[in-house]
Amino acid sequence: MAAVVLAAGCGAKTIVPGNGNYAVETFKTKHGEVAINLIKHGTIAISFKDVTIHCDPVAGMGKPTDYANDFGKAPFIFITHEHGDHFNPETIATLYDENTVLVLNEKSQKQLGYGDIMHNGDVRQLTKDIKVEAVPAYNTTPGRENLHPFGNGNGYVFTIDGLRIYVAGDTEDVPEMANLKDIDIAFLPCNQPYTMTVDQIVSAVGMFHPKVVFPYHFSQTDVSVLPGMLPDTDVRLHEMQ
Repeated sequence: MAAVVLAAGCGAKTIVPGNGNYAVETFKTKHGEVAINLIKHGTIAISFKDVTIHCDPVAGMGKPTDYANDFGKAPFIFITHEHGDHFNPETIATLYDENTVLVLNEKSQKQLGYGDIMHNGDVRQLTKDIKVEAVPAYNTTPGRENLHPFGNGNGYVFTIDGLRIYVAGDTEDVPEMANLKDIDIAFLPCNQPYTMTVDQIVSAVGMFHPKVVFPYHFSQTDVSVLPGMLPDTDVRLHEMQ
């Protein structure tokens, strides 16, 4: 489909790396720096210049997050799917105002009653410097297909001033990952039966070869083995509970 420009309003707080509340990783781009706040579980926030993109913000899951004071109103919110550890209407309401662009999968949008739907395969231009693609996220292991059925949830690939960030959502190592190109940073979930095993993460990395991998959404799964299993990949471990 043709790219659609979604213009977000100004006035939201810009994430300040190193504010002490969340781990932050920064990456240089051609015209600036991208800061990624590693908030918890399946929740991150990405900032570039005066734009913040919240992915699956949930205030009460795991470590409480004070979105009102730490972040303010959001230019962009992206929801991968409708499960409660990714989709929380109260947190969305805290971040949302008339200038916010909210993007969800179809089931989340129908539950919430507002926001823009993206389906697998859709592409949108968010700002002059930022584009997003929605990609498949689903279970493939026999008996687990209904946990995250095919065609429902989204992963998102953000291209920010040339830097490509893949936020996988809840998925296994699905064959469509082989179609991902030039991924600089990948957030990959690791907690079977809901998402991937460590072996499936290794399989996923082998399909599209991201430069940097952040295991996330791992609950009690031991992800400390992944750097040894992926010696040629920059695997960065953070407490994402």
